[in-house]
Parts: sequence; structure tokens; C-alpha cells
Amino acid sequence: MSDDLPELRASDADRDRVAEILREAVAEGRLDMEEFDERLDAVYRARTYGELAPLTRDLPGAGAVAPAKAPGAGAGRPDGEVHWPDRIGGAPTSKGAFAFWSGFSRKGRWTVPRVFTAFAVWGGGEIDLREADFEADEAVIRCFTVMGGVHVTVPPELTVRVTGIGIMGGFGDAAGGQGTPGSPQVTVTGFSLMGGVGVERKLRRAEKLRLREERRAERLDRREARRAELEGRQADRHDQLEGRRADLTKDRTDRRAGLDRDRGDRRDRRRDG
Repeated sequence: MSDDLPELRASDADRDRVAEILREAVAEGRLDMEEFDERLDAVYRARTYGELAPLTRDLPGAGAVAPAKAPGAGAGRPDGEVHWPDRIGGAPTSKGAFAFWSGFSRKGRWTVPRVFTAFAVWGGGEIDLREADFEADEAVIRCFTVMGGVHVTVPPELTVRVTGIGIMGGFGDAAGGQGTPGSPQVTVTGFSLMGGVGVERKLRRAEKLRLREERRAERLDRREARRAELEGRQADRHDQLEGRRADLTKDRTDRRAGLDRDRGDRRDRRRDG
């Protein structure tokens, strides 16, 4: 929202775009969950550009928040969609990991090489590809464990193939399957002796936050609908009470008028008699 138009009314698309910036900030560790919740509540309460602008002013890449464009006029991709061409290419940041009576972790925003090799001996490792970029459109992750374990986490949108072998251990292949169009193909392979390699699909953190935000918005909509329904019922009851009050007032007025006529008639009869 532009600072020179602080009083201009914000649209739902403007609020959604600010919420997306906040989700990215949480995924990058720039906001904690408490700050995210506070700012997200403020997003859905905001009615003008001036109320939305301060919520992302201290975040990189936010810039001046401008009104969202309509589809067909340069609008962005739908919320939650992964644009794979933006995440393929670039130099790898790590080509392997080793754990001996210890552990290793590769997660967050990192670049997966064409071949990544992990060893875990009496130790454990974590390889998380949900926020990762890729050197190429194909990657092989080789996991070798001896009395240890490696856990690989992939997003639902990624194409995954699992071909490893486990002896007196396990090599999970439940997460294999096709991803979204343009996805890199990741092959998880290797060998596990008296240990295990697990491959699991989980939502990306930003996607979890987006779904959480949608549920929050739905709750707010239901709350507003209930409030409007309650206000409508109260208004109807008020109208009914006012109608009854008017009827009672009319009845009292009619009875008083009838009594006055009766008194007048009796006076007239006494006077005539």
C-alpha cells in the first residue's frame, strides 16, 4: 500500500499479499509465531492501506505495498503454488554429511547438489527438502546408515523415487510418487544396516501457515456471520417489543377513551333524569 494513499480502502487481495509476506518471514526465521499471530490478526482487521503498511515495513523485500493487480494484469501465482523454475539452478551449498555418535541437519533454504551423500554411524541425520533449491532438475540423495538413522522430509509437490535397501533395518518408501509439473526428480537410495532411512512427505512451513491462515479467516467469517445473525435477531426482537408496546399503549388509550365515554353517558343520564 502506497504511503501517499493511506486512507484508500484495502481489498482482500491486498490483505492476502501482506499475509504471504508474513508467512515467508516466518519460514525464514525473521518472525516468531507470536509475532506472526499478532500481525496476522492485524492484517484481517485492517481496512485501509495505511493500516497494512506498518505490518511489513521492517521486513526485507516488502517495499511499499501497492494495490494488488487483477488477474491478467500481472497478478502473481496462486497462494501455495511452487514455481519450480525459480528453484532450479545455482551452486550447491552442501554435497554431503557425516555423523558418528552425533547428528547432522540440512534444512531451510539450501541448494541440493546433483548427488548428496550422507553417512550415519551410531548417529542420526535430518535432510529437509521442503524449502530447498536444486542445482539441477534431477538429484540423487545417497543415505548409508549403520546402527543409525537418516530422516528425509520432502514436500508434496516434489517428484520422489525411493530405491534403498535395508538389512535388519528399514528403508521407507511410502513417500515415493509424482510431484507437480516442472518438479525436480529426487531419488533417495542407499543402504541401511541395523538402522533406518525414512522418507516422509510434509507440507512446507509456508503452506502450513497459509492453511492455518485460511482456517483463521474462515473462523472470522463465521464469527462475523453469527454476529450479524445475532444482531438481526436482536433487531427483530426489538421491533416485536416495540410493536407490542405500541399495541399496549393503544389498548390503554382505547380503554381510557371508553371509560371517559361511559362517565359522560352516566352524567348525561343523571342530568336528564
